[in-house]
Amino acid sequence: MTRAAAALALLLAGCSPTARIAASANDIRSEALLLVEHGTQTGDQVTIDHARKIEALAATIHEELPGTADRTPAWLSVLLWCAGAVVAVCVVVFLWQTGLGSAIRVSLGWIPRRKQSNAALAVDMLDPERPEGDREFIAALRAQDPEFDAAFRRAQVRRKEKEAA
Repeated sequence: MTRAAAALALLLAGCSPTARIAASANDIRSEALLLVEHGTQTGDQVTIDHARKIEALAATIHEELPGTADRTPAWLSVLLWCAGAVVAVCVVVFLWQTGLGSAIRVSLGWIPRRKQSNAALAVDMLDPERPEGDREFIAALRAQDPEFDAAFRRAQVRRKEKEAA
């Protein structure tokens, strides 16, 4: 797995066409200089002239290279966008699962309407001048949250079983 990741990193790092062109132009110039040296040793003026022409053309490549730009392949752009989306989803899931998401929502003042209505009913229940009581509050909680309703019914059954025993 580590080798595959390293190979992928090397593949992505080596994708620069501009860098490959520059390296190839350097290799061509080196070979041309070797030909000039060989032509000088053998006294072959034709080889020397052609090698210098090749070297000049390779130098021209280096002069034109700064005007070029690497293009990111479409598949790599899609891969980067998908990776960003996966990271964003992971962050959201992490915040949700750790409870930090709730803390952030509360600090921003973004409290769901169900929670706000339950809180208002609880405040009314505690006010002695209001007719709302414990039963209305519990009925509202059971009506708004099916999980709470199921847990409430289980607790009632357990209490009845305890009293019967």
